[in-house]
Amino acid sequence: MNYRHELKFIMTPANALLLKRLLFQLMETDPNGDTLGRYMVRSLYFDTLGGSAFFDKIDGVEYRKKYRIRYYNNDTDFIRLESKLKIDDLSKKTQERISLDLAQHLMKGEIDEIELKPNSVLTDFALDIKLNALRPSVIVDYQRTAFLQKELDVRITFDELIRSRVYDTDLFKTDYASITVLEPEEVVLEVKYNDIIPSTIADVIKHTPMTRLAVSKYAYCYNKK
Repeated sequence: MNYRHELKFIMTPANALLLKRLLFQLMETDPNGDTLGRYMVRSLYFDTLGGSAFFDKIDGVEYRKKYRIRYYNNDTDFIRLESKLKIDDLSKKTQERISLDLAQHLMKGEIDEIELKPNSVLTDFALDIKLNALRPSVIVDYQRTAFLQKELDVRITFDELIRSRVYDTDLFKTDYASITVLEPEEVVLEVKYNDIIPSTIADVIKHTPMTRLAVSKYAYCYNKK
């Protein structure tokens, strides 16, 4: 996969609702969501003890890399290990489906018995655990509404109800206390595309009031630790 443009904004729920209504007429909703394209996302991010991934983002380091284990709608039958590379506003995500048992081993740093294959996210992750002492850092929960334009591979998402946990990195725990990360009146909009966005979609985005976002959801949640 080549690098894709990734733009992030923050907006009010009222403006988010208006933009969603317009996008319903121009794009498809994510088939993995409900009838409105909504689903829950839960991710566990990994970082060094000193928070290298966090501080690289805050310091504006041009080349950045993060690993996370992610699943959706509390369904542990479908779990992915993902690696995300960022160069300024360009990003590239590689992913690999893993089992619940393997995810739990990775969370404990138990990688010596894992079968590693060339050119895989799992292999890269295992090497980074050994070389950089990566460990579970922050859990990020949110509700996502996703829209797709398949012909040009454009994806627009609205992330709301963003929450995290303090001193708790057990991704699969069902009974836990969480904290609100953003104010209720804040919604994160992400726009991802390869080369161009159709003018009809670009116009409705351009005319919706919003503010460019410089910090990631991971960074917001890390700050709550």
